[in-house]
Order: sequence, then structure tokens, then C-alpha cells
Amino acid sequence: MAGIQENQQALSSDFSLLTNWEEKYEFLIEMGLDLPEMDAEKKVDKNLVKGCQSSVWFDISCQNGTLSFEADSDSLVVKGLVAVLDRLFNHQPAKDVLTADLSIFDELGLWRHISSQRSNGLTAMMAHLKAAAAECLTEEN
Repeated sequence: MAGIQENQQALSSDFSLLTNWEEKYEFLIEMGLDLPEMDAEKKVDKNLVKGCQSSVWFDISCQNGTLSFEADSDSLVVKGLVAVLDRLFNHQPAKDVLTADLSIFDELGLWRHISSQRSNGLTAMMAHLKAAAAECLTEEN
């Protein structure tokens, strides 16, 4: 399985094929639509990300130091951001998720083109994943 760096390079390559922000925005939404639908019983408060204006859920598990999750959102654009996080960090070692940064969002031009509320939500989603990664590492030791 590819690591976070390889996933970032693949994502960057995919976005580089798009010539303008409208195409990138559409691709982001398509990525979100391609995410599997999360079961309703997993859309509960304990899986809800705090700090997002839209509803975002992560059902996270840890096995052998690897973070795995299902995720969903009630907003198409936010679900696209969730899909980016899914592609980068799902099924990755918790230690790598914990040390990962969000520079890929600069590289893709997303920070410049998403609203401040969405960027705050993205930061909250990443904090949520990092907290889960830290807990995963604690459980493993």
C-alpha cells in the first residue's frame, strides 16, 4: 500500500491535469461523491467532528498501529475535502498520520479557494484524525 507521500504525489498529479479552479472544484466534489456512503448508525455524536460548520463524521478504528476510517459529510464540497483526507490518511500508520501536515492543500490551491469556514473545518478534521492517531499509538504501547 502506498504511503502518505506517495498518496500526496498521486493527488497532486491528478489535480495538475486540471487547468482552472472550476475544474478542480468539480473534481473535489466528484471525489466526495465517490466516497462510500456511511451507514446512518455510524453518524452519531461520538463520530462527529467538532469545529466544522457542516456535519462531518469519522468512524475511526486502530489495528496494529494503523488508522482506518469511514467518513462522510452532509455537504458536497466538505465531503470532497473528506475524500482527500481519506485518500491521504486512511489505512496509514498512526505515527505517520500524527506527523503529517496539510501542505498538500497549499500545493493543490485549496487553501486559497475554500471559504474560511471550510478551512477551519478542514483544520478541525485533521486535528480529529491526529487525536485518533495519538490515541491509537497509546493503545498500541
